[in-house]
Amino acid sequence: MSYANMAMVYDQLMKDAPYAKWVEYVKKQALILKKSNEQISVLDVGCGTGELAVRLKKDGFHVSGTDLSETMLTIARQKAESQGLILPLFQQDMTQLQVDEKADIITIFCDSINYLPSKEAVASTFHSCYAALKEGGLLLLDAHSPYKIDLFLENEPFYEIGEEVTYIWSCSVGKDAFEVIHDLTFFVQNPDTNEYQRFDEWHHQKTFPIEDWNELLLSAGFTILSVTADFTDEPPNEISERFFFCVQK
Repeated sequence: MSYANMAMVYDQLMKDAPYAKWVEYVKKQALILKKSNEQISVLDVGCGTGELAVRLKKDGFHVSGTDLSETMLTIARQKAESQGLILPLFQQDMTQLQVDEKADIITIFCDSINYLPSKEAVASTFHSCYAALKEGGLLLLDAHSPYKIDLFLENEPFYEIGEEVTYIWSCSVGKDAFEVIHDLTFFVQNPDTNEYQRFDEWHHQKTFPIEDWNELLLSAGFTILSVTADFTDEPPNEISERFFFCVQK
């Protein structure tokens, strides 16, 4: 899992992603801090190509971002600069965050947390986030549910045929419960030659029952303020696809 090639087509693949809903979720939870957006610092962990970070920046938050992929960060820098925005970006592993100034809010969205390979890595990430937050700061994250992992396996393969990008996406069962392996093959058109280049990527995602997520967050020292599902204010149920956690230091 490198995102080295996929980063170049990531924004096109994510063109229908609910970024506006993630922004609204952050803005709603930020009210807990009783500050204006201009006073709130946000660290977007797993920021990818910077789409969410840029949107939050435009809404007045002080935003920085981290990601493991340098290619993703390069695109994020270009995106911010093209819009005249100053967006500090750092290549870091979320299990070992290093910050010069602690943040009011840390976000980990778009199921980035599901890419961690084990409970131990998740625990390290939560402890890392706790240390990087100001007292009273918020960690906001989402995660695929076990039901969503099952949906991947039941409905695969997926594919999309486009003029510039075509992909084939198959899924297989991982070695542990609630684990899925994504095998992706892309055919991307070279705009200069109109020829197509093939590249392949392998992605691993893993999740846990809601009780396990709660236990890991509590063990890191957080107070759980809310656990909701699918961009609603409702608690998760057996067919929820995405868990949302708002927890406080």
